[in-house]
Amino acid sequence: MGVSGASWVNTTHDWAGGVDTEHLARIRRSPAEFAPEGPWHLVLEVLAYAADEASATGGGRCIVVLHPDRSLCVRDDGRGTDTRADEHGRMVKKPVMATKDLRFFDFPQAEELPDGRPRRGMSVVAALSEWLVHTNRRRSGAWNQRYEHGVPTTGLEPLAADGTTGTAVHFRPDESLGALTVPADLARLAATWPHLHVRLDDRRND
Repeated sequence: MGVSGASWVNTTHDWAGGVDTEHLARIRRSPAEFAPEGPWHLVLEVLAYAADEASATGGGRCIVVLHPDRSLCVRDDGRGTDTRADEHGRMVKKPVMATKDLRFFDFPQAEELPDGRPRRGMSVVAALSEWLVHTNRRRSGAWNQRYEHGVPTTGLEPLAADGTTGTAVHFRPDESLGALTVPADLARLAATWPHLHVRLDDRRND
């Protein structure tokens, strides 16, 4: 058995939160505030978490795949999203998609993304996407979970281990955000996150 979830310390998200529908609704009401650069800003929000991992582990790699159906996938080789067994043996993933990041959301001055806009957290990506699938691989196990506009539509679905760790966030931004525009100068990513090597794979014309 695991440890009681009530004893888990909140660092980036509230473990007891689960899903904060009011928070998600607030984001959806103000897309121009939370994704001012459109879909590319959502990519940067995801990359910021990969950069956190890379910084914590001494370096990491990430690939951003642009798909023909307007969806995007950001995949890194970090440790995977924190997922624990509670006192009942139930696996619980840190609620990064459906609750606010305690470090950033209410403190827009805390960190700036490479587009010059405030970092707010992964919940912005989930709330402003038609759907999002989070694939999470850790040494202790691997899981998939699907969201629609930030709300989980499945539980944690176990996956077979493949010998890797990391996360993949595959999402399709709301059409209201407009078309994806990739900046011509991607060097700013490396300058902002020197521990993270980012590669772009554009498959939109495949």
